[in-house]
Amino acid sequence: MKYDCDMIVDLLPLYKDGICSSASAKVIEDHLAECPKCCDMLGKLNDTAIDDIIASEKENVIESQSKFFRRKSAVAGMIVAAIFAIPILICLIADLAGGNGLGWFFIVLAAMLIPASLFVVPLLAPKNRMFLSMCSLTISIILLLAVCCIYSGGNWFFIAASSVLFGLTICFAPFIACRRPIKQYLKNYKGLAVMAAYTLTFYLMIICIGICAGGHGYFNLAFGITVPIFLVAWIMFLIIRYLPANGLVKAGSCIAAFFVAGYVGSRVILYIEMKIAEASDVFIYQEPSISPMIIGMVIGVIFIAIGLLVGRKGGNK
Repeated sequence: MKYDCDMIVDLLPLYKDGICSSASAKVIEDHLAECPKCCDMLGKLNDTAIDDIIASEKENVIESQSKFFRRKSAVAGMIVAAIFAIPILICLIADLAGGNGLGWFFIVLAAMLIPASLFVVPLLAPKNRMFLSMCSLTISIILLLAVCCIYSGGNWFFIAASSVLFGLTICFAPFIACRRPIKQYLKNYKGLAVMAAYTLTFYLMIICIGICAGGHGYFNLAFGITVPIFLVAWIMFLIIRYLPANGLVKAGSCIAAFFVAGYVGSRVILYIEMKIAEASDVFIYQEPSISPMIIGMVIGVIFIAIGLLVGRKGGNK
């Protein structure tokens, strides 16, 4: 035999995985044709039973460790929950002893749900911890607002709750859209879902404010100002996300859309102000200038033209 068995044995794993050079493979095959010992060694390497046993043992170790940490997390969660229950129990005893109702008990109970959603839920939830924590935090805050509104005798719950919901949506919606179990349903439409959530919660807040505290002409003015703003945001989002063009073309399209929508929005606001002024006999409106729209459109067209030229040169190379 031309080559020593020790050297061939060192090369057998590479030969088995098919990652050695063709010259090395030829040498190994010539050697195997003459050496039964190395052939037996290759046969043992090709035996997948050992790999299956190792993989099974690895999965068992991982599963046992996972169960161990889940038990530890559950114990820690119950301890933290018991600590949070102490002030709730104290308020319950104080309210029962004072004979003044259970107002403070329910307020403290709702308030303690907020830290519980941040500390207890992640420890006790078997999976989807971030999603469940964000959802439980949102529900606990709204529940606290409801309890405070009830026991204070106010009528501000829907304004506060819708405003808080909109603010939490701004913070949490991008994370929730990218986490299980939501992301498996949204797939490639996460951006659209987040924008839709922003729009819906914002206008829910506008409607609640209008119903509870809006005055004359509130809805006309509120929708007249906010619809153009959200329209611009949606147009920019769709351009950036879905327009099949380079960055310069997208930037120019966004600039042009911004100034055009700004001018249209100012005309809508002017129309609303005129209607309000006619009803109150006070004329304070001012005609919007068309110059910013023209300048913005020119800048946008320049960016688009440069982007198209750059894209054409890149395609010709």
